[in-house]
Amino acid sequence: MESNTEINMTTESTMERLAAAAALLEQAVERLAERQQETETTVGRISATVESALEERLRAAETRIQELEAAASEKAPKEVTNGRKTLPAGMASLLEKQGVAVDSIDAGSLDAALASLSIEQRIAVKAQLMRTGALA
Repeated sequence: MESNTEINMTTESTMERLAAAAALLEQAVERLAERQQETETTVGRISATVESALEERLRAAETRIQELEAAASEKAPKEVTNGRKTLPAGMASLLEKQGVAVDSIDAGSLDAALASLSIEQRIAVKAQLMRTGALA
């Protein structure tokens, strides 16, 4: 009978230790839940602060873009000529040698003047004339 009593006491002791461990685990879980809640609150505040700052910067950038676009549209030339208003010297001399007046270029006389050039060269000359605005 003594062995049964010892077994019962050992079992009771083990059960008490298990109950104490379970209580400690419950306390640990509660503390972890509280910490998680605090962390979520902190992260929420930080993200709200960052989002509001980013939204403010975005609004400022959009306003600045609109101002720049408005200023650019006011200052932009009506016809874009890539900034060049004259023909390169080589192009002007080539056209003069062929008898084409640079001030007023007629499409027919231009084609006749460029007939001796290869197709690539004709395209390059016409592209340059269009960029300078001499040919419409």
